[in-house]
Amino acid sequence: MRGRGLLVASVLAAVVVTVATTAALVLLDPRQPKAEAIKTGGLAGGAIVALYALWLNDRRRRTEEARHELEIEKVADERFARAVELLGNEADQVRVGAMHVLASLAHTTPRYKQTVLSVLCAYLRRPFEHAAIKDNPEDPEQAFAGDERLVSPEEDHEMTVRMTAQRLITDLLPWGEDTDDAPYQLDLTGAKLVHFRLEGRRFGRLVARRAQFYGITQLGEAVLSKPALFSGATFHGRVNFRDGRFDGGISFQDTTFKREVNVTGAKVGTFLHPSPEPPRELVGELEVLPGTAFRNDPAGWPLTGDGQPPARLQDHVEQH
Repeated sequence: MRGRGLLVASVLAAVVVTVATTAALVLLDPRQPKAEAIKTGGLAGGAIVALYALWLNDRRRRTEEARHELEIEKVADERFARAVELLGNEADQVRVGAMHVLASLAHTTPRYKQTVLSVLCAYLRRPFEHAAIKDNPEDPEQAFAGDERLVSPEEDHEMTVRMTAQRLITDLLPWGEDTDDAPYQLDLTGAKLVHFRLEGRRFGRLVARRAQFYGITQLGEAVLSKPALFSGATFHGRVNFRDGRFDGGISFQDTTFKREVNVTGAKVGTFLHPSPEPPRELVGELEVLPGTAFRNDPAGWPLTGDGQPPARLQDHVEQH
């Protein structure tokens, strides 16, 4: 009804403009041929109709674009739901394929990136056992060097799927010249991670409470704007925090370090909760930024910077 009313109004306006323009030309210049005056008036009236036609075409275009966007969102939602469903498939190659579909969706539809990261993290939180991480937790790849592999095919297949999930998480997080500054969050509570790598990545919060890190863990040059929580976690192999920046704080409450920890050039702000027993193999010094609060005495941790612990430590509630 609205479109029909606008059409009628446009026609009436065109008629009025045509008559008014013709009359004005005849009155202002009586010597001008009436045919020319009528022609000019007709052109003025036609312009009104043309403007209405342009508006109508633009409205149709915007309607089509909106409909197209809705269709794209619908297809994306269907792809996401189907991919999540396939993560429960018994075949490992199907689960790997589903993860790649989710990663592709996160790249093409940015609103899905955090959701996809959360789904991949949830997969890594599933129970997992593998003979290699039991036999040689500091370097699972060398667990059976020269020896007979005591690993079931199912365990190997699941390891492949999990390594795919870890790699896709790394690939999805911004780094380098990527302008994406969203504070993405990773929840890896209780997860078992093998050769986990987040070096150079920029994101928000990392929750890895009670997580088990096997092999070399790479967090060098990582930039976190929110807390990194490793409460109760165990690093079975070497861990690299070199040149990392943890502006939101770090919690090493009850964290166990069984091999070398490199904190050379790493910076921490907001709060620091060091473990009561520092790593036996600690390389470098951790720079504490001004204003950083301490949860407990960092005795044994080599610290540098202006944010030294106060003489009498104040309790600092761990950020959640």
